[in-house]
Amino acid sequence: FEQALIDLGYDDVLDDYVITDSISGVTTLNVNNDSISDLTGIEDFVSLTELECANNNLDSLDVSSNTALTYLNCGGNELTGLDVSSNTALTYLQCASNNLTSLDVSNNLALTILTSRYNPIGSLDVSVNTALTNLTCSNNQLDSLDVSNNTALTKLGCSYNQLTSLDVSNNTALTHLYCYANQLTSLDVNSNTALSMLNCQTNQLTALDVSNNTALTHLVCNVNQLDSLDVSNNTALTLLLCSNNQLTSLDVGNNTALTELICYGNALDSLDVSSNTALIELYCSNNQLTSLDVSSNTALISLFCGSNELTSLDVSSNTALTDLRCNSSNLDSLDVSSNTALTILQCAPSNLTSLDVSNNTALTTLHCFGNQLTSLDVSANLALTRLKCNSNELTYLNMRNGITDALTTFDATNNDSLECIETLDPTYATENWTYANGNIDEGVTFSIICGSSDLSNWHVDTTGSDRQGTGTAGNPFATIQVGINASSDGSSVLVGAGTYVENINYNGKNISVLGANRETTIIDGD
Repeated sequence: FEQALIDLGYDDVLDDYVITDSISGVTTLNVNNDSISDLTGIEDFVSLTELECANNNLDSLDVSSNTALTYLNCGGNELTGLDVSSNTALTYLQCASNNLTSLDVSNNLALTILTSRYNPIGSLDVSVNTALTNLTCSNNQLDSLDVSNNTALTKLGCSYNQLTSLDVSNNTALTHLYCYANQLTSLDVNSNTALSMLNCQTNQLTALDVSNNTALTHLVCNVNQLDSLDVSNNTALTLLLCSNNQLTSLDVGNNTALTELICYGNALDSLDVSSNTALIELYCSNNQLTSLDVSSNTALISLFCGSNELTSLDVSSNTALTDLRCNSSNLDSLDVSSNTALTILQCAPSNLTSLDVSNNTALTTLHCFGNQLTSLDVSANLALTRLKCNSNELTYLNMRNGITDALTTFDATNNDSLECIETLDPTYATENWTYANGNIDEGVTFSIICGSSDLSNWHVDTTGSDRQGTGTAGNPFATIQVGINASSDGSSVLVGAGTYVENINYNGKNISVLGANRETTIIDGD
């Protein structure tokens, strides 16, 4: 503590002594994050109105002499007790993340903000703290909480406790109510017409009436036992999270401001989102949907609609999509040619017989396992880090995208007819993507062009393509190195006129690399 005072200029020598005259007039003190284990001497700061001593190693704190305190932040310590009975002027008390088992604030009638979260407090009496506007007592061990006298409350956070009931009928000024992860079987918010945010997820609610809460912008009521939910009056909603309930229907036709709709894990057999043109995220997986029309939702960025009974899905209007997950569906076709912003595509397992991802050049993750694909070309997907195309019927796999160690997940197993995989670096692939590592089936080989090992002349031209070229004069490669990689001993790599910015490595092969012209065929390497 004394070292912190030296750093602040209130002392100059580390000698267990501080001149009282230099600190008696101090009104504000901040010693947060200073690894302090003992705050002895704080009693001499008799003029203190604000004390910040959070995130230290304090196991005790005596502020009985600091009667002028209006602001105390002692969170993130190891306090087992805290006596603030003498601090009657306190308006702000933050004592979160300690080891407090009790907290007496009966003398602190001026309190407007109280935060006691992450403490093993078994009971909390705030009946006399009628000035409170913000009470956060989440992650305590409360089995009851009486806020009937706290009519000035605008924010109440009491999540992660053991509450079986909560009466907020007197708290008509509430704008934010967080009571999730308790044991509530009912919740009456009819009187709380100012509520803009309600999070009551992970309780045991069987019904929830929000018809009077027309100011709601965020409603989170997932993981309950709701079999119905009427949000027709909540036209200001931007977020609705009602997943993992027992809903059989959900009408969001009036909720035109919705940007996030998360309703997965219910029993919905239909969902009309045609009026929700502002939607950015739609998660409706694990329902019983047989169809889904998202043609009006052109702003969609994320669409999770897997584990339904969909046989078709049209995402041609959703050109902003970056994340599409339609896993465990019955799709027999999927056109993602318009979705050029996609970074994640998961469509496994399903009934797809073909999949064209040539336009999806931003893809980092492609999961298409468990389909009926006979061919797959990912040569245009230069950003891939995860590819799972196992358990298909592949006979052709083009991985000529130049990716090697950036591909952290690769599984092409259980494709019984796949004998060879095309890649720009067969040597790397052979050494790293192996049967032993679970990447390929036993016996699968790698080549730049499968089935073309008998070519003796490989052609390279600046107009060619490494991804789709065949190494012939009519369809050459674009880089000399790919020509070298494709060749075998005794072969020739014939390089057309132009400048090739690359470094080449013969990889120990006995081959010839022949330029069209000494003056016009140039290798520009390091």
